[in-house]
Amino acid sequence: MENLLIYVSKKTARIRYTFKLVFTDILLMDYTLTSDLDAFLSADGPKMQYSSKPFSDDLYFQSNEFLLIKGIHSVDLDPFEYDGIKVFFSVKDKMSELPFDVFSAIFYLVVRYEEYLPFVKDQHGRFTAHKSISHELGFLQKPVVNLWALKIKKILLAKYPDIKYAVRNYKFLPTYDVDSAWAYAQKGLVRTIGSYLLALKRMDWYDIKTRTQVLLRMRKDPFDTFDLQLQYQKKYGLKPVYFFLYAHYSRYDKNINTRNKRFKMLIKKMVDYAKIGIHPSYYSLEKPDLVAADLAGLEKIVNKEINRSRQHFLRLLLPDTYRTLINSDITDDYTMGYAALPGFRAGICTMYQFYDLDLETETPLRIHPFAVMDGTLRDYMQLTPADALQVISNLIEEVKAVNGTFISLWHNESLSDEQRWKGWRYVYEELLKKATC
Repeated sequence: MENLLIYVSKKTARIRYTFKLVFTDILLMDYTLTSDLDAFLSADGPKMQYSSKPFSDDLYFQSNEFLLIKGIHSVDLDPFEYDGIKVFFSVKDKMSELPFDVFSAIFYLVVRYEEYLPFVKDQHGRFTAHKSISHELGFLQKPVVNLWALKIKKILLAKYPDIKYAVRNYKFLPTYDVDSAWAYAQKGLVRTIGSYLLALKRMDWYDIKTRTQVLLRMRKDPFDTFDLQLQYQKKYGLKPVYFFLYAHYSRYDKNINTRNKRFKMLIKKMVDYAKIGIHPSYYSLEKPDLVAADLAGLEKIVNKEINRSRQHFLRLLLPDTYRTLINSDITDDYTMGYAALPGFRAGICTMYQFYDLDLETETPLRIHPFAVMDGTLRDYMQLTPADALQVISNLIEEVKAVNGTFISLWHNESLSDEQRWKGWRYVYEELLKKATC
């Protein structure tokens, strides 16, 4: 069977990017773009039109001008419900296979168009989940980009049942952010004394008792759950990615001193069992040079190049943050997700390339969107372990339904099963069971 031939009125950068994402990256289907109408009309084999009006009785998806223009402008999305989900960029031609410009909608979500428009930042300078179009239209917990791509595939197969495509399989990728390797150990004399004084002021006798026991080596530090994580790897056949905060101490960067020998030994230990990445300083958003500095320090410890990253506090500002990562030779970023709500920030659960909207070009940086974070469920949403598990289960099922990649974001401290994280180790174990079955 020949490749799918797609007619477009103009091969813009947006159109090239979007069709590559849909057909190559998600549907694993070969295709050819053409703007030669005569060649299209005379061609045999499977073909479809993406244009403002149909030129034949071949499959037709009506387009608007969104993928034909350049620049960032305020856009009227005109949302409405279709097939049980709110969609936008409506089209009126009855000949169109879908009542909305699905390719424009996909582009809008994946490139994070709304994050280039003026918005009110939260206390950490972030674009918030509650302000997103995905949340407002009620589909944040659905990978709509994947769902729409499968809808396109279904339409194509109905007319061309012999069209060739590869089969995509569901995958699970657990990731960990190590913001603070230990709760009490290896903090140094000044920080330890300061912490004792604060605990006394709060009359937090549990903290004082536990800290003393850990320092006297009478018990294990509660944040030291790394051996447990290695057990999970072996039991469930996991291949996780760790992101280490390797930055100088500050208000929001509170990991162990970068010169600490035990901290360095921990990093060297984990790199033997998993892939690792940099967790750039909180202040790297304002001071991009910190990314290269943090990265160089971490690479020196492991004696190898590191090309993975996730922003501390998920502080992501487009396109600046991703340009900084590209300039630092980072090839893969795992920041694409929200702190306040679980779900699919870019509407997708498949790895994809970052499109720089300011420059109107596809970049080499690969984006790996995550679906859920422990702190989101516990701290932002204040869910019980039981309610959190239901949210997680629903997200896993959504990803499995489209054969996407389910990426979780967890922290070593939330596996301590103590204090505010009591009962959450069970949540994570259930996540692993459901995600790997």
